[in-house]
Amino acid sequence: MLSRLRYILRETGDSFRRNATLTVASIITAAISLLGVGLTLLSQHAFDNLLARWEGGVEMIVFMNPTATPDQLQLVSDALTAQDQFIESYTYCDEKCSLEEADRIFAGEPGVRDLLTEDTILTQFKAVPTENTDVELLRQVSDAFSELPGVYDVSFAEDQISLITQLQSFFGFRLLLLSIFLLLAAILLIWNTIRTAIFARRREIEVMKLVGATDWFIRVPFMLEGLLHGIVGAGLASIGLWAWNSQWTTGVQNFPDNSGFSALVVVDGYDQTVMLIMLAIGALAGAIGSGIAASRFLDI
Repeated sequence: MLSRLRYILRETGDSFRRNATLTVASIITAAISLLGVGLTLLSQHAFDNLLARWEGGVEMIVFMNPTATPDQLQLVSDALTAQDQFIESYTYCDEKCSLEEADRIFAGEPGVRDLLTEDTILTQFKAVPTENTDVELLRQVSDAFSELPGVYDVSFAEDQISLITQLQSFFGFRLLLLSIFLLLAAILLIWNTIRTAIFARRREIEVMKLVGATDWFIRVPFMLEGLLHGIVGAGLASIGLWAWNSQWTTGVQNFPDNSGFSALVVVDGYDQTVMLIMLAIGALAGAIGSGIAASRFLDI
């Protein structure tokens, strides 16, 4: 068993050295394509942070002062209930709920987030309008709520959601499409690298088959080589993604306050999940490219 393992590792290392140029090219292509995949997933999560307060069809938020009394909260609740021809449902986001939301919205402005406590955070009534509610009517409803006691502000979602959704769709689709094309190119490069390695050792492989070597015994070193191409490329892409996200997180802190970019920061550990996804995709791409190349040779 150990002798077979040493043989596989030795042959894989020799193949890396024989095809150094193609190996480097396939790894770089895989890294760039997987970095694109990672940036796509990361950007979509960042845009989701911007839309966090509008999840579940919420289109109007009534922000309450931290000093709002229970009677004032009840007054707003009763007013929302009375507007059932325009408001389908609503929920109240208390201090704890609002602080959890602030963790995402102010991820890029830790100084602002640190100032928020249960005594200073604005609580929220989140309202979902009825299906046929006209936009202008909802605006009039939101204006009426802004005059109630204890209300700090009323935010209307239409303009923000439309812009953010358009940006999310624009960047997400194009980045993903580019990443898919580059990933296909990486698979083809890995396939070509393994094919070149196989043909360079064709005579040796023929002798091995004549003396009884099985197809899998011959195939495994080449498949391992392709697998390593994908994994190494994914590792480089992960380093690039970490550097990109770190620089972006640092840069956003220097933006003007309330610029709206603070929520476009991913600091909740999702970047690590993306890196694992990239490693899985890289390993799969390498296995596909090398597996097809090795199988085609053995069918000759």
